[in-house]
Amino acid sequence: MYDVAIVGAGPAGASAAIFLAKAGKKTLLVDHGKSITQKAWIKNHYGVKEIEGPDLIEIGMQQAKALGAEFKTDEIEKIEKKGDHFLVKMGKHEYDAKHILLATGLSVAIAEQLGLKIIDGEEPRIARNIKVDHEGKTGMKNVWAAGTVAGESVHTIITAGHGAKVAVNIISEINGDRYVDHDILQSKD
Repeated sequence: MYDVAIVGAGPAGASAAIFLAKAGKKTLLVDHGKSITQKAWIKNHYGVKEIEGPDLIEIGMQQAKALGAEFKTDEIEKIEKKGDHFLVKMGKHEYDAKHILLATGLSVAIAEQLGLKIIDGEEPRIARNIKVDHEGKTGMKNVWAAGTVAGESVHTIITAGHGAKVAVNIISEINGDRYVDHDILQSKD
């Protein structure tokens, strides 16, 4: 049983996976490889001079995997509520998760299938978003959304930050106490 299954490994999903895995949460990261970031040339990402979108996605996935997140490449056929958890169906495989985080970029298809509230997008060229509160919660218990699909900007740095924010909120809810992830620079001596 996963603590969290993240749908989408773009900047929001991978950033969330990094925080969740580092916090010791059993994390599943699923992606079909069709992220809009795959086509991006990024010159406005803090801390990075410039980077191709596919490289940014690969670095994010590698960071998440190095911290313990499991990565699967597949299309999700369906997510079903099963008692107190969810069943994520992909081809011949099924995975159980306590929380779902939708970081699906431009697509609200899985959100619609789950019956979540969809609203008009406010960002240019973004038709629809999942309705979420300030923490990233949707109207369904233990289903969250982050990044562009949650109404945040399409800019990678903003969606990555939003993915981290929602992950911290999920960790805090699971732990029952506000989670802070802050490492201290170690002396080189």
